[in-house]
Amino acid sequence: MFNLETKQGKLFKALVLDGEKLSASEIRKRFSIKNPRATVSEIRSAGFAIYTDSEVAGNHQRVTRYRHGAASRRLIRAGYTAIRMNLA
Repeated sequence: MFNLETKQGKLFKALVLDGEKLSASEIRKRFSIKNPRATVSEIRSAGFAIYTDSEVAGNHQRVTRYRHGAASRRLIRAGYTAIRMNLA
């Protein structure tokens, strides 16, 4: 799985184990991850269902937040494998 001492591992823990919902900005600031989208993609590729939800913040700006959802790891892994192999 992920080493929980790394930046990626800390993000994994927050999203999957702790059930937090985080924006890209929050991920950058809290974990010092320069490219949250790529890091989330790596977690997804490992078979975890990380979803994006769009919402409107208090300043009327659209914000995308990442969250872990209930889907089988086998299904997610198969889907991302198919995408990487250009099968989907």
